[in-house]
Amino acid sequence: MGAYEDVFRASTEDPESFWLTAAEGIDWDVTPRRALDSSGAPFYRWFPDGRLNVCFNALDRHVEAGRGDQPALVHDSPVTGTRRTYTYAQLRDEVAAFAGVLAQLGVGHGDRVVIYMPMVPEAAVAMLACARIGAVHSVVFGGFAPHELALRIDDAAPKVVVSASCGIEGKRVIAYKPLLDRAIALAGHKPEKKVILQRPQEPAALGPDDLDWADLVAAAPPAGCVPVAATDPLYILYTSGTTGKPKGVVRDCGGYAVALHWSMGAVYDVGPGETMFT
Repeated sequence: MGAYEDVFRASTEDPESFWLTAAEGIDWDVTPRRALDSSGAPFYRWFPDGRLNVCFNALDRHVEAGRGDQPALVHDSPVTGTRRTYTYAQLRDEVAAFAGVLAQLGVGHGDRVVIYMPMVPEAAVAMLACARIGAVHSVVFGGFAPHELALRIDDAAPKVVVSASCGIEGKRVIAYKPLLDRAIALAGHKPEKKVILQRPQEPAALGPDDLDWADLVAAAPPAGCVPVAATDPLYILYTSGTTGKPKGVVRDCGGYAVALHWSMGAVYDVGPGETMFT
């Protein structure tokens, strides 16, 4: 308990120095000199003078440090009987390619992208691709009812929705495309394009505003990392909406990256039967 008590004491006695020291573990384009801006309390801003890219910190810097051949992400699905392992270099290349897709679709800094996907590696690729170009992603649970998805589309006002042809829950194959189409019909906001990952369990018929993930990735040039302000939004995560309209919780780039690095990583249980960890 001694080490814990020392850390706790440091974080409470001098939080500014504590979090600036924690921020040294992150690669910054502009290193912050302030940890917390409380001038607008109760609305606080972390590392207000810093600039960084979260995707670079998640992938590129590990490749540059010589860890490109080490596993970065493992997807193990007893539901489909498949296991895929991505090294840092492979995942960086996949993310850069899809970031190029989003950029060619007109997605840029500050634009929102709703990700309505099953628990597959491409969901993580889409999230990191948004971070790579400074866009804001919002993950909506795959298979959500059209009305619930429509509420989140209206609030986030995404330029693009990234989805898949289907998801798998236990032994059931759930077609996502009809749910997505119905949600967009219900929503007041109309995304410009829908990118669909075709899964072999149930491919989807594509309409005029639908684009095939694989075709786009094959043709798009890879995108580099765009530095953004530490206070810029990284993602929006919505509350359940059980007591009213879902409320979007916005997480910023710098605070998220430092907190995640400081906690030394995480393990994610991402759904029944399909598990992914980094």
